[in-house]
Amino acid sequence: MDVIAPMEALLAEELPNGPGWQYEPKWDGFRCIAIRDSDEIQLWSKSGKPLARYFPEIAAMLARLKARRFVIDGELLIAAGGAIAFDALQLRLHPAASRVAKLAAESPAMLMAFDCLALGRKMLAGLPLADRRAQLELLVAKESEPTLLLSPATLDRKEAIGWLKRSGGALDGVIAKRVEQSYRPGERAMVKVKQRRTADCVIGGFRYGRNDRLVASLLLGLYDRAGLLHHVGFTSSIAAKDRPAWTKELGQLVAPPGFTGNAPGGPSRWSTDRTAEWQPLKSKIVVEVLYDQVTAGRFRHGTRLLRRRPDKTPRQCTCDQLAHPLTPAQLEQLIGR
Repeated sequence: MDVIAPMEALLAEELPNGPGWQYEPKWDGFRCIAIRDSDEIQLWSKSGKPLARYFPEIAAMLARLKARRFVIDGELLIAAGGAIAFDALQLRLHPAASRVAKLAAESPAMLMAFDCLALGRKMLAGLPLADRRAQLELLVAKESEPTLLLSPATLDRKEAIGWLKRSGGALDGVIAKRVEQSYRPGERAMVKVKQRRTADCVIGGFRYGRNDRLVASLLLGLYDRAGLLHHVGFTSSIAAKDRPAWTKELGQLVAPPGFTGNAPGGPSRWSTDRTAEWQPLKSKIVVEVLYDQVTAGRFRHGTRLLRRRPDKTPRQCTCDQLAHPLTPAQLEQLIGR
């Protein structure tokens, strides 16, 4: 079967309201189209790359199902260290099959199913979501594999908002889909609302731009319980008109070490561009940033600068602010186990 581009979502500030909407949790994993055609198993990533060699336990689980032909849209998740761990998924993308097999045995993945595009000889993608959901529920109900999970779904907007509250900020967000809508591969035909997470961080350093001597990015730090300042990410969302003022102010605060715990990387034999160099700062300035996810104690992506926080002292900026990953217990609560 040809690779199927998964249906995607448009980002919105709030969940749509009114009749005809189905709400589902937005999981923080690897999107996966799982295909079985008799003895052939395929797992495809969002970008159209094969995943089966990296998740052999999922391929084996799908081969054990009673259903012999299906196409499932879902999310791969791994529970490791007492939490749903995105970095554990990243570790699977390893060239050595022996390493992948070891990780699969130690921390097996789960497939969280939320759509069914084909079942048996029936192609379901052209049917309304309500019909596809009914077929998916039937498929999962007939199986007894603990790593095949049915993602919750509700028509109640208040219940969907409740998922976010009960997860303590750990859930990535909520997806809204029209119940009468067919599956639209590759189109942004859903709506997603992501958790709005903010953190107050110390500016522990900065980097200059590639072609000038103006500040291009601020390096962000948080204190641990031992009092060490760790580099946790960056923000480059500084308005062009504000960069000269930032450059002048930060230039007066340059002093080592900047970060006393984990520090940013510098130039290497692979990257010698001077923009990889960073300037350490005295811990004086606190800013509030907007972030999406945390992986291994760091912001996974660049953050958005919201405002300065002159009312807060640097020592108040601790790692405890960061949203903790979803725990297995929270996951079981969400899926109703």
